[in-house]
Amino acid sequence: MIGSVAVHRGSLGFPAMGGEEERRRRGGDDGDEEEEEEEEENGGQGMEAWERAYADERSWEALQEDESGLLRPIDTKTLVHAQYRRRLLLRSAAASSAAPRIQKGLIRYLYVVIDLSRAASETDFRPSRMVVASKCVEAFIREFFDQNPLSHIGMVAIKDGVAQRLTELGGSPESQIKSLLGKLECSGDASLQNALELVHGYLSQIPSYGHQEVLILYSALNTCDPGDIMETIQKCKKAKIRCSVVGLSAEIYICKHLCEETGGSYTVALDESHFKELLLEHAPPPPAIAEYATANLIKMGFPQRGAEGVISICSCHKEAKVGGGYTCPRCKARVCELPIECRICGLTLVSSPHLARSYHHLFPVTPFNEVSSVIPTKWRQKLPQTCYGCQQSLASHGSKSDPHVSCPKCNQHFCLDCDIYIHESLHNCPGCESQRGLTT
Repeated sequence: MIGSVAVHRGSLGFPAMGGEEERRRRGGDDGDEEEEEEEEENGGQGMEAWERAYADERSWEALQEDESGLLRPIDTKTLVHAQYRRRLLLRSAAASSAAPRIQKGLIRYLYVVIDLSRAASETDFRPSRMVVASKCVEAFIREFFDQNPLSHIGMVAIKDGVAQRLTELGGSPESQIKSLLGKLECSGDASLQNALELVHGYLSQIPSYGHQEVLILYSALNTCDPGDIMETIQKCKKAKIRCSVVGLSAEIYICKHLCEETGGSYTVALDESHFKELLLEHAPPPPAIAEYATANLIKMGFPQRGAEGVISICSCHKEAKVGGGYTCPRCKARVCELPIECRICGLTLVSSPHLARSYHHLFPVTPFNEVSSVIPTKWRQKLPQTCYGCQQSLASHGSKSDPHVSCPKCNQHFCLDCDIYIHESLHNCPGCESQRGLTT
């Protein structure tokens, strides 16, 4: 039967293949499969252009049109600076329009509530809402402690209809991030009421000088509550707990009502960059009504650094450690990091740099003015050719100069990197400080 089939194939016009031709054909097929595997490993570089466009997803967003109508890659540095300028101007406008009885707190106690329900596993944010939220929270925690050196932060997760505290209130960003990244799992439903009840129980023990805040990153479109959530919202309002929500799906009435009642803000993110921008807006201290923020004298201790090689029992972790750490000036107990509240005597322990840097938002640096890129040649020669901060060249190219800014008080020119560094980290203008030093 097999031989007859071969004869019939030849009679129908199919070429009869010998052993070498058959092996060649099979080898060619295997080669094609190997080439496809190599293309997949190389990120699809061997694909057609239209295939890469769909594989990359939004590849056209990496291009922009210049003045002459040509396409060129997006200038990421200028884009980041534009986003920073927008945040800075909005912040300064809000501060200038605030009533005289509005003040900001130096010591904040903030709980970040992260929704880890099954809704957080949705892939509308790539690769998932949970991964995007965890990365943005990591950046937020570092920015929060940079803006608020004396404040404390804690983490709460909501999933399976219950709320679980991931970390206690503390002043160490590294420990908070480490605890968060080790407990990222999505399951069950979200319960907004259980999260508020849990946070209310912990924040009710905060002293009167502390500003109590809750920041909720909510992914679900509903809430599975065991009781009346309206009573819980009124309880938080009576306790003066400011609740803010950043949504990752759509606007929800109960979240909006919660923020309106407690004086917080409610926003919904459109994409990952927008979500990070909305989250970082909560890093600077929000304005607090003066009648709710009572003035108090706070006892603080400035501990000394422990000697190397000395063995002592740490009051934070309740275990023996060698060298390092700090010694409480009142009870001589050892702590690992600052700022912190002594577990033995309850004294607030800080360092002098923490205390000095906590006042920067009370006297912010004036926003710098953007220098026009198109400047006449006779004026361009009179402008500084280097950045006053880092001494990098600001030399012009053709009819345009590199984008930079100038201080409205001292008229010194700075590059874009120095502009961000001065307003976000240094909180002092080098030109103004040098003039003040000369005057003194």
